[in-house]
Amino acid sequence: MFKRILIVCMGNICRSPTAEYLFRQRLGSRDIEFGSAGLGALVGSPMDAIALQLLAENGIDGTMHKARQLMPSMLREADLVLGMEKNHVAAMIQLAPEARGKVYLLDKWLQGSDIPDPYRQQRAAFEHVHEIITQGVGSWEPYL
Repeated sequence: MFKRILIVCMGNICRSPTAEYLFRQRLGSRDIEFGSAGLGALVGSPMDAIALQLLAENGIDGTMHKARQLMPSMLREADLVLGMEKNHVAAMIQLAPEARGKVYLLDKWLQGSDIPDPYRQQRAAFEHVHEIITQGVGSWEPYL
């Protein structure tokens, strides 16, 4: 049973908070705690404005998000850790080798592909990534 799920990307302002808030919306009725962090987080920063807008258009308020730096303790305390890219997974395992068995790609159940970073790109890139993340979140639901 997964009680704590951590989603990780690089800056913790686009992809991982999007996934965190989508998980919260879909699985909010379950007793699961969702969080996110970044390998190179823009600590204290709010979610990117375009990512925030896309969530709002789907009825999700992400305005409370503040970027957090990933720490080894976060990896140890989580029951499941989902990264956006294969190199994120590798970096997390290097940071906390004991977490190896619980670190996966968000896209594991689909193509097992990296989810591209839309940071500093146009809205179309954010829309594309939002859709991929939405599909990834949905693909995990049967396992949670």
